[in-house]
Amino acid sequence: MAFSPTNFFELTMSSSHIIKLFLLQCLFILLCLPRLGFCAETDSITRNLVLKDPDTISSRDNVFKMGFFSPDNTTKNRYFGVFYSVSESTVIWVANRANPIPDSSGSITISRDGNIVLMNGENEIVWSSNVTTSSVNASAQLLSTGNLILRDNSSGRTLWESFGHPSNNFVPTLRIIDNINTGNKVVVSSWKTPTDPEVGNFTAGLQALSVPQIYTWNGNRPHWRSGPWNGQILIGVQDMYSVYLDGFTVVNDSSGTFYFTAPEGKFLMRIMLNSTGSLVQTLWNGQTQNWDITWLAPQQECDIYGTCGPFGSCNALTSPICSCLRGFEPKNSEEWGRGNWSGGCVRSKPLLCDRNNNTSGGGKEDGFLRLPFMKVPDFAEQGPSSSVEECRSLCLMNCSCIAYARDTNLGCMFWSQELIDIQQFSNVGEDLYIRLASSELDGHKDKRLIIIIPIVAGSVAILICIFSYWWLMARRKEAKGKLDAKLYEAKQTYPSDSAGIVIKDDMDKVNLEEFPLFTFETVANATDQFHDDNMLGKGGFGPVYKGKLADGKEIAVKRLSTASGQGMEEFMNEMDVISKIQHRNLVKLLGCCVEKEEKILIYEYMPNKSLDVFLFDPSHPSQKILDWKKRFSIIEGIGRGLLYLHRDSILKIIHRDLKPSNVLLDEDYNPKISDFGMARIFGGNQDQANTGRVVGTYGYMAPEYAMEGRFSEKSDVYSFGVLMLEIVSGKKNTNFYNHEWSLSLLGWAWKLWNEDNGPTFIDQTIYKAEFQGEMVRCIHIALLCIQEFPNSRPTISTVLAMLSREIVDLPVPEQPIFAEKWNRSHVTSSGMGVSINDVTITMLDGR
Repeated sequence: MAFSPTNFFELTMSSSHIIKLFLLQCLFILLCLPRLGFCAETDSITRNLVLKDPDTISSRDNVFKMGFFSPDNTTKNRYFGVFYSVSESTVIWVANRANPIPDSSGSITISRDGNIVLMNGENEIVWSSNVTTSSVNASAQLLSTGNLILRDNSSGRTLWESFGHPSNNFVPTLRIIDNINTGNKVVVSSWKTPTDPEVGNFTAGLQALSVPQIYTWNGNRPHWRSGPWNGQILIGVQDMYSVYLDGFTVVNDSSGTFYFTAPEGKFLMRIMLNSTGSLVQTLWNGQTQNWDITWLAPQQECDIYGTCGPFGSCNALTSPICSCLRGFEPKNSEEWGRGNWSGGCVRSKPLLCDRNNNTSGGGKEDGFLRLPFMKVPDFAEQGPSSSVEECRSLCLMNCSCIAYARDTNLGCMFWSQELIDIQQFSNVGEDLYIRLASSELDGHKDKRLIIIIPIVAGSVAILICIFSYWWLMARRKEAKGKLDAKLYEAKQTYPSDSAGIVIKDDMDKVNLEEFPLFTFETVANATDQFHDDNMLGKGGFGPVYKGKLADGKEIAVKRLSTASGQGMEEFMNEMDVISKIQHRNLVKLLGCCVEKEEKILIYEYMPNKSLDVFLFDPSHPSQKILDWKKRFSIIEGIGRGLLYLHRDSILKIIHRDLKPSNVLLDEDYNPKISDFGMARIFGGNQDQANTGRVVGTYGYMAPEYAMEGRFSEKSDVYSFGVLMLEIVSGKKNTNFYNHEWSLSLLGWAWKLWNEDNGPTFIDQTIYKAEFQGEMVRCIHIALLCIQEFPNSRPTISTVLAMLSREIVDLPVPEQPIFAEKWNRSHVTSSGMGVSINDVTITMLDGR
């Protein structure tokens, strides 16, 4: 029966005609199905449903779609695949990678034998799921994870899945598999080119033998290696922190199958293996509608597998980047000199084990050289979870063992083959111990040298000491008169600050070897005799002056006074701590002056002074300068500085006095943490410490530190949380008081966030609706940082992951302990200190 609009309007409303109308509508639906592919919402393909180009089917939550596409910058070839709904050009799986359809005639359905089949316009099968045990009652469903599965509808059993045959993308819940018993692997494979989905040269997958690692291969050759998985992180990836414990994981299902996966979350994450062999991790940015790159490997030449060959070490910060390990020399010096390092290095002197195996001669026992901060070599063999000493003994007893290392989670790792793919990291990595002949180690030199060197050195040393003593006495006698005159002149120039040079003379305690020293004359001249016009500020420690050295370099001069809570202990502590650390977000100490009673520290000059000036000085035009983007950048910079102190520096350092006045800003408003007089160094595996002398600033101290004297890196996290709230609100915690609710700044933030009214807390001079989500998120993260118990607070590495949205889902914070205004009326004050449980809190608001 033909159907047309004319027929339709000629129908009458009799019952028979109503039935006819209903039948005609059904016929219309049946006629449209083959052309449109589907007319109802569905996430599945059945035998009765043919999906034709250009139709698509969405997953139930509309995160993914399946359908036909042409790669970017192409229009001819058509492929069937799965892609993101928010970015249809981002394809995570392709069916017909090697067999494109040259036009838009393609269609996909379920065949009579129960397979998913892709056909061209000639009804030829271009691609099939090719399951031999398929079911005639089968359907294909696109899951919310992006996995396309073929299911037996009778039993509910999955017959085939696209996640078992990945293309070039790793997404959450997809398993990269290695079965050590059967050899079965599931890997991702690159596209041939950015516009050609055909299988390219590179693959990436899991290698589970001995210790699981992630590899990328160029053909059959390793291209990049992640280093061993220790249960929390891949230890060969420099920027992977323990926050990844909540993301990636390697699982052994006890049947010999190991798999690497990431759980499904509320954020869109993927890792793509591109056509050049790089793994690129990206997160979807809903604001910019783009993929943000969060991680990339390899990033540099040293990341390429075996760049420096066997027994060669790669360091991207040196030139050339390759060097032989100590005790080894280039295998081919000519090629090595031309920059071809692939041949690697060979041992310079045989080991005692090797000599004993070939001769009967004896000798000194082999030893081990410690190489810190290393990417450990490939082919590690896992041993018992023993101490470093036990690892050494086990390796020493086995002549085939040429190196060892120990990871807290993995235990001992041993190497008996060539040491390949070694890289020198910066402040992260493992200690690698390599076996060397005794003559290659310090303290085991030739016997003739042991006899000759001390005699010669002793004679020279005696002569040098005699001459140095005579020269030093002459210099001191000459300098004493000049310095006394200069000090007298300085006292006359600035008598009002005379307290600054009346500090107890205990310089005998100071060890200043190899530390840059400035003369008092140099510092006085640089500051124009400490003129008031050059004063940058004056806190509890004394004044800070701007100065200019003779070479034109600008400096900041911190001059301690007797009125300060900082004495010799803090002065020496600051020099000891800050002289050992360097980071772009930590202020650089240039030197000191310790002449007579003076205690002066010289820093790099920060032209924009401290953060508190911009946040709390009403006369400063901060509204025009510190917009939200700059404030967020400052928050991240301070966080990176703390991460370096807590995790990445050689020493683990707790600052203990983090606040806006101790954050300086350079000419580009990059933050630099300063004032390490209160900082403490942790050793070994120490996580926290106690003190009977609590020092710091009211309003920024964590509860356990203020009340009990216990401090740890979580104490700094608490201070960082307070600082974040001040940056977002533009209000100072110690000066804020909400009269209506009797709330502190912390309590006010908690109340507004808990009422879903975060925007009210934000500094209205910087508020923009487009950044509201990010601002409220910062309030949320800050509230997590200021929770009462240290274990409830995140580590600074986790905070940074939250800020960068590597961690998207945030836990719910608890009400902070100092929600009500905590002021001096809560305790009994006495002078500058407050006694709480016999612990003294030194109030240093002016610091």
